[in-house]
Amino acid sequence: MDLKNLTLIVPTKNEARNIHRFLATIPADISVIVVDASSDDTEAIIRRSGRLHIRILRDNGNIAYARQLGAEQARTEWLLFTDADMEFAEGYFERLASIEQLPCWGGIAGAKRSRDRYRVYYALFSLGMCLCCAAGIPSATGSNMLVRRKAWLTANGFDRRLPCNEDSELMWRIRRCGYRVVYAGCLKVYEIDHRRLDGGLIRKTVHTLARCMLLFLNLLPNTMRSHDWGYWRDRPPSTKPKLIPSA
Repeated sequence: MDLKNLTLIVPTKNEARNIHRFLATIPADISVIVVDASSDDTEAIIRRSGRLHIRILRDNGNIAYARQLGAEQARTEWLLFTDADMEFAEGYFERLASIEQLPCWGGIAGAKRSRDRYRVYYALFSLGMCLCCAAGIPSATGSNMLVRRKAWLTANGFDRRLPCNEDSELMWRIRRCGYRVVYAGCLKVYEIDHRRLDGGLIRKTVHTLARCMLLFLNLLPNTMRSHDWGYWRDRPPSTKPKLIPSA
């Protein structure tokens, strides 16, 4: 894969304590689009990093809308979606560059792991994604998900009503459009902020499994798609997106 044909898209919201570590694991020549909804110093830290290939969008919508905005601004063949509380594994982008993608591929699901706490949880999480993809039911995490732009367009992008689980839901529609979605365990990111699991591991797991099952079977009523079941708290209202040029 030619990394010149790749744009990294990352939503941010009050990630001042994580954003420096995140940026440090991305090669300087990778194009990055940040969709920021922060009220802290996240944007200022990004600007002080001196990176030349970053564009910043300001928007206070949900995460699906943030990913959609970033994708709409990108013009490359491949879109790499991630989150700011991640670190890319050493050699991630070299391994990505060595992948010979097939024309039928619409998406690539990478692994999400941890170097410290919850290692077993994340290992099982990634194993589950691997098994689901092998079974033809693609599972992916928005923290490490590559999507071919043509497939994203064919599937009509993210469901912007969804405040969570928008990642796998997009991959299912891409698969139903006739594209393949493959799992690449060699492409690893590491979670560096475990706030959500610290808030209740069982609750988080049940929440994800229940919503994903209902979404996959198309049993979640449209009136409930925009409700997060308590997944996010204090989410600000959506505002009209504004493009802010990088410094």
